[in-house]
Amino acid sequence: MDIAEAKRAARQAAARQRAAAHAELKDTAGPALAARGLPAEIGPAGAVSGFIPYKSEIDTVPLLTRLSRAGWRSSLPVVIAADQPLLFRAWTPGEPLVAGVWDIPIPPETAPEVVPDVLLVPMLAFDRQGYRLGYGGGFYDRTLEKLRALRKVWAVGVAYAAQEVDAVPHGLHDAPLDYVMTERECFACG
Repeated sequence: MDIAEAKRAARQAAARQRAAAHAELKDTAGPALAARGLPAEIGPAGAVSGFIPYKSEIDTVPLLTRLSRAGWRSSLPVVIAADQPLLFRAWTPGEPLVAGVWDIPIPPETAPEVVPDVLLVPMLAFDRQGYRLGYGGGFYDRTLEKLRALRKVWAVGVAYAAQEVDAVPHGLHDAPLDYVMTERECFACG
């Protein structure tokens, strides 16, 4: 089985696992992330990108709220086109949003662009080596490749603990995470 086939098969199981965790923990997991905050190694406040939960993704808004209050400049990702890196627009929790691609809420076009120092990355599954299984569009992989070519950027996968698997199928273009945060723990990958 090639990597693409392995990922397709893994996505179905991972989506079911995440949906079950979401049904049980959706009201408590986001506040648990916020209570923990970012890993201390990441350093002082800068620019952070989170995401508005799509389907059964874990909620990063409580964490973004905490970080905004601590001086971080928060933003959300915007899909520009297929096969392109993401763009990030400034957004502070509570500000209005508009419907983006797949009806995912995004900041309006008038919001300034931001180049994040930290990306909170959604996923279907993750492993301890820092590989993640996304939806298959490659948006975060392309974005991390682009940003990491410019400077140090932290990629923090954010998920329910139940989304952990032994090994995520991955290829040469899959950008690894630096950390994974769940409602239970935060750990450095690798």
